[in-house]
Amino acid sequence: MTLEEAKAYVLRRARELGLEAELLFGEERELSLRARAGRLEEIKEARQRGLGLRVVAEGKVGYAYTEELSQEALDWALEEARENALLSAKAGALPEGRPLGSHDLLGEGLSAPPERKKEAALALEEALRQDPRVKSVLMGGYLERESRVALASTRGAEGSFRTGFAALLGSFVMAEGKSVKQGWDLRAGKEFHALEPGRTALEFREKTARLLHAKPLRTGRYRAYLEPRAMAMLLSVFAEALSGKNALEGKSRLLGRLGERIASPLVTLIDDPTLEKGLFSRPFDAEGTPTARTVVVEKGVFKTFLHNLETAKALGQRNTGHAARGYRGVLEVAPTNLYLEPVGNLRLTEGVVVTELMGLHAGANPVSLDFSVQALGLWVEEGEVRHAVENFAVSGNLLELLQGVEAVGDDLDWLLLGAAYGSPTVAVAELSFAGAS
Repeated sequence: MTLEEAKAYVLRRARELGLEAELLFGEERELSLRARAGRLEEIKEARQRGLGLRVVAEGKVGYAYTEELSQEALDWALEEARENALLSAKAGALPEGRPLGSHDLLGEGLSAPPERKKEAALALEEALRQDPRVKSVLMGGYLERESRVALASTRGAEGSFRTGFAALLGSFVMAEGKSVKQGWDLRAGKEFHALEPGRTALEFREKTARLLHAKPLRTGRYRAYLEPRAMAMLLSVFAEALSGKNALEGKSRLLGRLGERIASPLVTLIDDPTLEKGLFSRPFDAEGTPTARTVVVEKGVFKTFLHNLETAKALGQRNTGHAARGYRGVLEVAPTNLYLEPVGNLRLTEGVVVTELMGLHAGANPVSLDFSVQALGLWVEEGEVRHAVENFAVSGNLLELLQGVEAVGDDLDWLLLGAAYGSPTVAVAELSFAGAS
């Protein structure tokens, strides 16, 4: 069957069986090109697609999925979802649906011929080698992902969208004298033609070169300047506390704190699924709720959790349109393009510039929001970077960190970690650094 035929068949059969049903179709294509030593050593293209069902039977919710669109497979999935609902203790209902339209958020962004994409990977790998301090290029690569999502329900939801991104990525070893550092980075955008291999390679090299000749950092408490990549990683942990589902399960320290000041007045945190160039933008969520810009923290005041219909109803709050699920999964809550709003009042004075965090999800607790992770950075005195620092861990609590924000830059940048997390450089009054005694 075609997708349209499968949708029509499932919805008709569900109505005949007296079921409420919602189907989510997902299709993803990924192209990966890797170059090394002046030649392409890996070309991979993978595709997967499937149809996930959420069914309400006798007031309870069940799920099932199939990666085939035959009548037999659809009948099996519908019956499996019905049986799972009847066995479930979880009550629920599907939202009232509406026509959602068909949206193309990608356009011609990935339409370049394959040869040009191969050339981009080769050009990045070659440009990474254009520095005598680069001793080995492990990989120069190109990555693109294209996703198609379609949603329909017996309650009138009907819509689809297409999205995706293109990215350059590189891994290399840089050395000068006895000092050695490995660099890894990725630069993504909505359009292939906007990627610049030469400029991207220069950025990658410069970010790694500044970490050469690092000195041990003495243990102490210092002012911290968290660069965009480091701060975005911390936001990915903080996002767990913003989930209405986690709040409902008692796993968020923000439960009961709506309307309270939880951060510095310089902190405004926004999730915006409508960003024109947003890497995780979408016109509607996994339940068919149209998306909108959501201010989560405004000038330090906690305004809302991120919600799907169920969590919003349970906590007596407004649904923010953050329902998320793949065709294989159950309903969750997830951010899209979550970022710290730039301010532009940051100046370096004295302290540690934290350039990179390592092992964050092993060293950060999304419930307590405590963290202690290995890091790399730069020592700053009298407004100037003096030298790189290494062999240290930075620790604290994310709520205390946000309360200690004393300046926010204007250099907003993004990191992909299941969603898009963005931040400028952030100055924090004091953090604990464990290094050399």
